[in-house]
Amino acid sequence: MAELARNQAPIPVKPDKEESVSLWKEGWRSFKKNKIALVGAAIVLFFILLAVFAPLLAPYEISEQNLSERLQAPSKEHLFGTDDFGRDILSRVIYGARISLWVGFFSVLGSVVVGSLLGIVAGYYGKWIDAIISRIFDIMLAFPSILLAIGIVAVLGPSLQNALIAIAVINIPNFGRLIRSRVLSIKQEEYIVAARAIGMSDARILFHHILPNSMAPIIVQGTLAIATAIIEAAALGFLGLGAQPPNPEWGTMLASSKDFLTQAPWTMVFPGLAIMLTVLGFNLMGDGLRDALDPRMKS
Repeated sequence: MAELARNQAPIPVKPDKEESVSLWKEGWRSFKKNKIALVGAAIVLFFILLAVFAPLLAPYEISEQNLSERLQAPSKEHLFGTDDFGRDILSRVIYGARISLWVGFFSVLGSVVVGSLLGIVAGYYGKWIDAIISRIFDIMLAFPSILLAIGIVAVLGPSLQNALIAIAVINIPNFGRLIRSRVLSIKQEEYIVAARAIGMSDARILFHHILPNSMAPIIVQGTLAIATAIIEAAALGFLGLGAQPPNPEWGTMLASSKDFLTQAPWTMVFPGLAIMLTVLGFNLMGDGLRDALDPRMKS
């Protein structure tokens, strides 16, 4: 009887760490074989380096005005031309990479942290907790994201920091629902059931087993969300609700140049190209990460 009881006792089965590491290595090898994803990663790396070394790369001071050189076409002295205050557009585009990437990274980081915590709690505990959190997500998703962001900034006041907060808030439901669905699947696995049977605390199960096994979709969604956040920050800046002049944020630069579209189109072309290339880079890299880390894409 004792032997039979021992055979029936639940044995905790933990994911093999070496297997987990090998899965990440396999994903990295798959990512390196995707040339389009590598192009996206190269574009992202380029703009990151541009932002980090902006003081060394910018040929002029971003606030340096020279009205005698206003609205000059691209030339050897000003490769991207000048704006309506005679400021060098190239220098402002370079420094604008700092602002856009800062908003993109930190707004998504806030969305990931808050959304993941809510999604884990909702998926793991279920019942009325899941119902309340899910209904909050549904209400937030019922509004168009940009309109919700505009409403939040209108309440908090127009500024770059408030735009970051608004972008983080509107992306919380996306990560929350993603992690919730992942938790609903993982918590039925044998090693989770075994961990509960031996009395492991909920916090340890959540943060030592469930969360690490949910990192792949978070990374993929986070990379794609950065591209969306950059567009949303530019949209808020264009509407005058994000970064305020004279900050060289790309959306703000577009807003201040819209009156000179026919007279000096370069004032809008180069900030617009910077937005397009940055978003393209993150989208290509995100698609490559999805193909490499999602087992369903292997086939």
